[in-house]
Amino acid sequence: MTIEITPHTRREGTLIEGTSRGDGSAEILRLREYGRTQRQPFRWSRTLDRWYLPHSRDHATYTPSLERLAQRLREKGFEVTLTVDNADRRSFSESEQEREEKAEGRAGRFGGYAASAAQSSEAAWKKSHDISERFAFGQPILVGHHSEGRARRDHARMDDAMRKSISEHDRAAHWSGRAQAAANYQQSKKDPGRTLRRLDKLRADLRAVEKWQRGQSAKGFSRNPADPELEIEHQELAEEIAHWEKVIKAAEAEGFKIWSRADFKRGDFVLYRGTWYEVLRVNPKSVTIPHIHNSIDKRIVRATGNQYDDWTWTAPYDGVSGRKSADEMQQPPQAPATEAQEQAEQSPVVEEPVPVRTPAAAATPAAWANWPDGMALVLIASKNTPRRRSRALWAMTRREAQAVCGDPRTSGRSYMLTWTDRPGTEGADWEWVEDNGSHAPVLNELGITPRREWTEAPQAPAAEAG
Repeated sequence: MTIEITPHTRREGTLIEGTSRGDGSAEILRLREYGRTQRQPFRWSRTLDRWYLPHSRDHATYTPSLERLAQRLREKGFEVTLTVDNADRRSFSESEQEREEKAEGRAGRFGGYAASAAQSSEAAWKKSHDISERFAFGQPILVGHHSEGRARRDHARMDDAMRKSISEHDRAAHWSGRAQAAANYQQSKKDPGRTLRRLDKLRADLRAVEKWQRGQSAKGFSRNPADPELEIEHQELAEEIAHWEKVIKAAEAEGFKIWSRADFKRGDFVLYRGTWYEVLRVNPKSVTIPHIHNSIDKRIVRATGNQYDDWTWTAPYDGVSGRKSADEMQQPPQAPATEAQEQAEQSPVVEEPVPVRTPAAAATPAAWANWPDGMALVLIASKNTPRRRSRALWAMTRREAQAVCGDPRTSGRSYMLTWTDRPGTEGADWEWVEDNGSHAPVLNELGITPRREWTEAPQAPAAEAG
């Protein structure tokens, strides 16, 4: 029997062809001795109908581990052919698009699991409740009576049903969390702050590869400049950097500000993690500020007069939310009469500790006190129906969306409702779908009048005021 090991590592991954059930190859393939870490086993894929090495796509193969696998198969009497083609690869955009599509599919699939578990939990609870009606008035078990056996069986059934209800509820919460995580994949991956940090690392990796190609040392070691793998790595890094730079440009077009050392000078104030800090020093990639421990119960932390004046902290530019000059910090902000109270709280004359529960000033990056009143989009997720765009039912406040999606009547055997306050672009990331009215009783009971038009409210007040 001939077994082919074909690791097209950057397009298809490491695949095994030619095996059959019971031929003895499975025991060898399941050993945790393969892959780049030399601790990975092969797995069987029902979709591919063959063995594959997890996480081998879009990476160069570790040839020694495959040679070890081929040798063990030959010792078992198999004829093995080993083909390594690291140059056959797909572009980073193609692989990233596939990851996003798979995440969307997982969101729908896990949402179906959550809906099924929630329905099972409710059914088990109802069964337990129906049995308990016999004992509603505290009827004890009559020992020796002809009803004793049935009563004890009912108690056992009631206990089993309640335990199943609790277990299914926990399972529903688990799958609901995984569905939400999968639905948030694209938003999390394209977060501007994370993307900037990712770009810094990728550019550093690209500089290292270019040094190795010139025959220089990088990251503490050297590589053969003639290694063809270096050219492939260079192409991959260049493609990935170009991809994420487009993401940053799109974020800038939507109003995201990329801060740099040109925006600050010593004595300015920087908005970092919701607190204004005086800038002590301007660095290439960060600003030095008073230690964040000084910000407890404060909105403004100046250079002196703090509990830890000798301690400092560095705020990287990708974590900065706003900037003000020293003069702007000294002057009370001008605001309409309707905003007088909020602006008074932001006034720099308030230097005493402020209670933690006091609403944040208008210039903070997230008005948490008003967060539940912000806009949210309620989506419907169905089991085994992956879609390129999310399906929206209604627009309402976050508080209302939490109430609707948390109601057990808004999930069924094959669907569930979820919500988000950052759905993306209408038509590209999501679309309206028909409301069949099945949830009208829930909306009426909760006193919610949904809308069918989306006007995205600002997620945070402007970073720069004055």
